[in-house]
Amino acid sequence: MPFIEESDLLELHKDIDKAQIINERLLDQIKHKNHELRRKGIQRNVFAGITILFLIAVLAVTSFSMGLSSGPKARDMAGVWDSLDAVNRRMSSLRKQNEELSLVKEFYLAKEFLEKEKIYSVQVKAFVDKNFNLAPEALTNTILVKNNPFYGYSLGNFETLEEARNFKNELVSMGFKDAFVASYQDGKRIAIEE
Repeated sequence: MPFIEESDLLELHKDIDKAQIINERLLDQIKHKNHELRRKGIQRNVFAGITILFLIAVLAVTSFSMGLSSGPKARDMAGVWDSLDAVNRRMSSLRKQNEELSLVKEFYLAKEFLEKEKIYSVQVKAFVDKNFNLAPEALTNTILVKNNPFYGYSLGNFETLEEARNFKNELVSMGFKDAFVASYQDGKRIAIEE
């Protein structure tokens, strides 16, 4: 096991802090997108409500004018009110389904936004078996990816290739001679483009 000096450990912590800041920026972008989607959903619901009120008013005026022209018939009016109740129940049901679909859509848009980001990381080791002891849950910027038949263990999440290369050079100088930069997108390893 290579020996890590205190100065190297401090640099490693700085890089980890920088990766955490990048993760926080991504989370802020997701929150902003979710806020925009919620605002658009509210606008859509308000427009739907106004449209529904307009249709109800048109139906009421039409049924009232039909009642005046043909004379008051209790049976006909009861049928109109029954059909209005059915329309209101159907609209309520559709409104509820629309809200549920909006929530699902927000979740998938946020997930898609995160997964589409290309990140760079430094792979330090590959194992045949999964070794969860190396990646405690407290470290959020570690990646454990299955590349058949191996599990690749990477450190750091970087936005740019240059940041990842600098981090790799620090790890190599600490004794991790086999460390190399890898890039990931959609949870899968991809080739690095120069």
